[in-house]
Amino acid sequence: MSEVTELSDDSFDGFLKGNSLCVVDFWAPWCGPCRMVGPVLEQLATEYKERIAFGKLNIDENPGKAEEYGVMSIPTIILVKDGNVVDKIIGSLPKEKIKQKLEGLL
Repeated sequence: MSEVTELSDDSFDGFLKGNSLCVVDFWAPWCGPCRMVGPVLEQLATEYKERIAFGKLNIDENPGKAEEYGVMSIPTIILVKDGNVVDKIIGSLPKEKIKQKLEGLL
């Protein structure tokens, strides 16, 4: 079972409110770099289980939140702490780089 929660425009706000530290991946199935980042986030979600909530939002099916958060290219990963966006990763980064950003928020 995945540690990454599939989000929708409707469930997005509740996910952020229900978790003090969140990582949300804005992606689409046709996006090559998104398919590279997805497994990395799955690994990180397992490693940071209990400490960080991971979610992903398919922008093709849920364009509202992508627009609201100013997502212009994918993958875009937002890091949210206590309901506020504290960092944004645009494009594909290696696992260790993403991990460094996460460690800085703990």
